[in-house]
Amino acid sequence: MENAYARSVPEVLEFFAVDSSRGLTDFQVAEHGRLYGKNVLPEEPNTPFWKLVLKQFDDLLVKILIAAAFVSFILALANGETGLSAFLEPSVILMILAANAAVGVITETNAEKALEELRAYQADVATVLRNGCFSILPATDLVPGDIVEVSVGCKIPADMRMTEMLSDQLRVDQAILTGESFSVEKELDATNVTNAVYQDKTNILFSGTVVVAGRARAVVIGVGSNTAMGSIRDSMLITEDDATPLKKKLDEFGSFLAKVIAGICVLVWIVNIGHFRDPIHGGFLQGAIHYFKIAVALAVAAIPEGLPAVVTTCLALGTKRMARLNAIVRSLPSVETLGCTTVICSDKTGTLTTNMMSVSKICVLHSVDRGPGTVEYHVSGTTYAPEGFLFDNTGVQLEIPAQFHCLLHIAMCSALCNESVIQYNPEKRSYEKIGESTEVALRVLTEKIGLPGFDSMPSALNMLSKHERASYCNRYWESQFKKVSLLEFSRDRKMMSVLCNRKQIEIMFSKGAPESILSRCTSILCNDDGSTVPLTSNIRAEIESKFNSFAGKETLRCLALALKRMPPGQQVLSFNDEKDLTFIGLVGMLDPPRDEVRNAILSCMTAGIRVIVVTGDNKTTAESLCRRIGAFDHLDDFTGLSYTASEFEELQALQKTVALQRMTIFTRVEPSHKRMLVEALQRQNEVVAMTGDGVNDAPALKKADIGIAMGSGTAVAKSASDMVLADDNFATIVAAVAEGRAIYNNTKQFIRYMISSNIGEVVCIFLAALLGIPDTLVPVQLLWVNLVTDGLPATAIGFNKQDSDVMKAKPRKVNEAVVTGWLFFRYLVIGVYVGLATIAGFVWWFLYSDNGPKLPYSALINFDSCSTRETDYPCTVFSNRHPSTVSMTVLVVVEMFNALNNLSENQSLLVIPPWSNLWLLGSIVLTMLLHVLILYVQPLAALFSVTPLSWAEWTVVLYLSFPVIIIDEILKFVSRNATRIRFNFRFRRVDLLPKREVRDK
Repeated sequence: MENAYARSVPEVLEFFAVDSSRGLTDFQVAEHGRLYGKNVLPEEPNTPFWKLVLKQFDDLLVKILIAAAFVSFILALANGETGLSAFLEPSVILMILAANAAVGVITETNAEKALEELRAYQADVATVLRNGCFSILPATDLVPGDIVEVSVGCKIPADMRMTEMLSDQLRVDQAILTGESFSVEKELDATNVTNAVYQDKTNILFSGTVVVAGRARAVVIGVGSNTAMGSIRDSMLITEDDATPLKKKLDEFGSFLAKVIAGICVLVWIVNIGHFRDPIHGGFLQGAIHYFKIAVALAVAAIPEGLPAVVTTCLALGTKRMARLNAIVRSLPSVETLGCTTVICSDKTGTLTTNMMSVSKICVLHSVDRGPGTVEYHVSGTTYAPEGFLFDNTGVQLEIPAQFHCLLHIAMCSALCNESVIQYNPEKRSYEKIGESTEVALRVLTEKIGLPGFDSMPSALNMLSKHERASYCNRYWESQFKKVSLLEFSRDRKMMSVLCNRKQIEIMFSKGAPESILSRCTSILCNDDGSTVPLTSNIRAEIESKFNSFAGKETLRCLALALKRMPPGQQVLSFNDEKDLTFIGLVGMLDPPRDEVRNAILSCMTAGIRVIVVTGDNKTTAESLCRRIGAFDHLDDFTGLSYTASEFEELQALQKTVALQRMTIFTRVEPSHKRMLVEALQRQNEVVAMTGDGVNDAPALKKADIGIAMGSGTAVAKSASDMVLADDNFATIVAAVAEGRAIYNNTKQFIRYMISSNIGEVVCIFLAALLGIPDTLVPVQLLWVNLVTDGLPATAIGFNKQDSDVMKAKPRKVNEAVVTGWLFFRYLVIGVYVGLATIAGFVWWFLYSDNGPKLPYSALINFDSCSTRETDYPCTVFSNRHPSTVSMTVLVVVEMFNALNNLSENQSLLVIPPWSNLWLLGSIVLTMLLHVLILYVQPLAALFSVTPLSWAEWTVVLYLSFPVIIIDEILKFVSRNATRIRFNFRFRRVDLLPKREVRDK
């Protein structure tokens, strides 16, 4: 029944044909069960493990690598190779792919846990009326039409419409569904609100929420998927994870690279068709296979095999740094997504605020000697910790607040007229509450006021342990007064009272809504001398004025406190006793903003990131909080910037578009609205980060580009998120964004490094084939260079320090290519030099080396016909390991120097010296040690077809390698001093990684 909230109780009961005094019959239960189904959230079939594994290989680069590995293995077998040499290259490639697939499978498996944990919020049992008798049944047996009784502590088993109130009031904590700061009072009357949201449905009890006060009966109106919790599950099911901006760029890079590789491979093969019949190959087919092997080697050279592993490693290093900032990353790609976040949709309660109700203002009557004059006190402290001070109107701190009579009696009343508990949790190192937030705030106020009696009281309290200090003053007053009788809070009175006895004196303390307490008061306590004076109309008007100011402009939640001297020996309170009270004071409380939030939001604004406050609370409360934070002082008012969910839905399409571009506050929202907001912002090409902690936030967290859950939040929210804030602090998000930007910059640097290195390898092989000289590098050597000598420095580049101005730049565009225009030209120049230097080392050994044959160049380019003509040198010289070892060593050393070039995109090595990143220096040393190891340790030398080099050969290697530093310094100088220069290439697209629209419109 969809509109039960708008129907009267008799109408709802009639709809389900149920008698509220007898419940459903067995026949009706069976019939309703058949019609509406069981009260369970149905399990979705999990994706089979084999499908998850196969999904990880659905990537163009990965497919090319698998094909290269397979072809390499087949060709090795065709050539008669056996053992380790035949299996080495394909095995290494497949191991890398398997490791990356494992990471992907684990990530996807974690995502599915959110749906499983949602079931934890379903109740286990319910007290149900059937056939005229109450019985306790499994909650899964409930059907629409069942009459259920709920009381304090009960978890609501299904969506239900209130039918009968069995106590003065019923209050429900539905924060997991709506995010509201306070428990909600439920009622029986129908709600006639257009476009009603969960907060408006005050006669509906929602599945999974908890009763915190009272007792009532209700009729079940929705079970299983047809509940508020069920709609959240459905939203999570239809949410598909979008690829991160970096993943999209890498996918585009893969597509681009695949085309380039295919083109070059075919070109190399076609260029050499004339050489297929060369005698050295032993036939046309063998020649075709030989050059096909070269094409495969070219593919291996062009593909950065280590790129997926290095990206994963760099992101993992970033997660460690972010963990130190209290940001726990659950999904590695989300680290990078943070860097291009343009909008942060932040939950109000618990993220921008402490979610710990605190008294911030107190108003009492000072005296009547100089006319009625109230005095205001400001209370510091924003948590449940008994830490804070009281300040007077002039900002002067009160040394001993308890020496002021009204403040002393406020402390007494707050401690005694209170059913809550506050305690210190040593494991979490924080103070925790049990009970209503408003009552806990009064407990904390009592601790801040302290005790009377001696001057050293504040310092004496600080000497207590945190466990003792949590409720020391409250326990003192509870030991001084014995509670005799209690009148609980009720809706009609809007107050509660407690009768206490101390030394044969009976005193009644009362607290409640200011209008209710004031109407029952006839006198008022003076703060300066403790005298009681009549509550005149002037004094009453001044108190009411203060109340209107607190509750209106400052949007504080207000309570009034009062007392009354009772007749000696009275043991029981009645409602008639709640009159002729003495007014003590007025307290205003709020869920205070975190101290660090203001600077964090200002940092976002500087960084070009918009913050939208999203909350289930009302509009006035949210706007007041934003003013109190102080980061929105530049806004005169929130007209056109603040919308309730209903107001936003009523706008026309064009108006919605404009509203989204300016929106700062979004209030009275329910789960579907949060998801709608995320989708609408994403359609405008915004990169959205959404925060949340409740079950209600899970669909939006999953849909957002990066979902951020609170550490104190529900398991469902955490499972649906990409990142968890251990300290629930908005400022941590901003620090994480800065870290995300730094990680992207480093990722960009090592991708460029690997691209330029691979261009060098491609140029080397292509040029060798074009010139007709012997193979400079064999595939296993290329693989070693790509994985080890490229991989280690590339990973170390991830440790480059964060730029000091990282949060002063605007967010990068999601469709910004990793390498564009001029930058591609730079790395093309570097890559061509790397390739030429590698070829030069190879040619040098044949033509000029003292250890080489010193052949003429013509003999080198005609090596394939050596066996068919007379020569003064043996043809076996062309299979000597020395030239390829020199080439491989040049390639390794030149790439080590190139790694130093990547300490910064444009800054000279004179400005950012090599020792600014000790990890990079360490990786270069380790790489060179590994390279020396394979040169001089015989089994490895044979495996990689290399041989030890002489000092003269090492000298030539250094001469050929070092100029890459000089070339890049010149290019960096041009970048710094001629930023307007643009090189327009005659490509179909300017970017190396072609741009495309991020989202389909």
